[in-house]
Amino acid sequence: MVAYAQSSAKMYRIGWLGQSSPPAVADRNAGEFQQSLRDLGYVEGRNLAIEYRYASGNVQRLPELAGELVRLKVDVIVTSGEPAALAAKSATNAIPIVATEFGVDPVKAGLVTSLGRPGGNVTGLAASSEELWPKRLELFKQVVPKLSRLAVLWNPANAGNASCVSEIQTAARTMGVQLRSMEVGDSRALERAFADIAKEAADGLATCWDSVTLEHARPIADFALKQRLPTVG
Repeated sequence: MVAYAQSSAKMYRIGWLGQSSPPAVADRNAGEFQQSLRDLGYVEGRNLAIEYRYASGNVQRLPELAGELVRLKVDVIVTSGEPAALAAKSATNAIPIVATEFGVDPVKAGLVTSLGRPGGNVTGLAASSEELWPKRLELFKQVVPKLSRLAVLWNPANAGNASCVSEIQTAARTMGVQLRSMEVGDSRALERAFADIAKEAADGLATCWDSVTLEHARPIADFALKQRLPTVG
């Protein structure tokens, strides 16, 4: 039984800023977020309004979309992905920001001063998974013993991806694996990367977590299967 103690005449406004596409395509986080709010007694149309802004994989649009939410004077901004969090932080130092789907060290990214004393207006949950790449590649090499050339798909517009590539490069170097960096900022760049990877006969494929790789997860998987290319991500 849910007690709607929070219900009142006040209408709360939340800004949702995502780097991917609307929920039907990629952002399942939004649906889970809505359900959690309902569990707490906040219902859209009754005491809650949510302003959704999606970049649909084009992270260059995020600063503009973050600015829109600030001008709407929302009570809090919830972000999905590193670029969205950074765009929101650049847009306001007053409105609270809750960062989700964050896969890089928030201190390195410039979101907070320190983990112990973050300061500022940003909070949330980060999974600093870039440190896992040495172990991922170690396991990958067990599956693909002859691995010598590894192609990596990453988005240079995503600050977290730069850290991802750096970690993969360091791990690959210790294993004697040559890295082929493939920048994929959009679908056209991804198609070019596919052609280059096929031409260069890579032994494996790695993908960094980004809206572009998430949006095109099926084409990437189909390409890897067609090329019989072992993949890690």
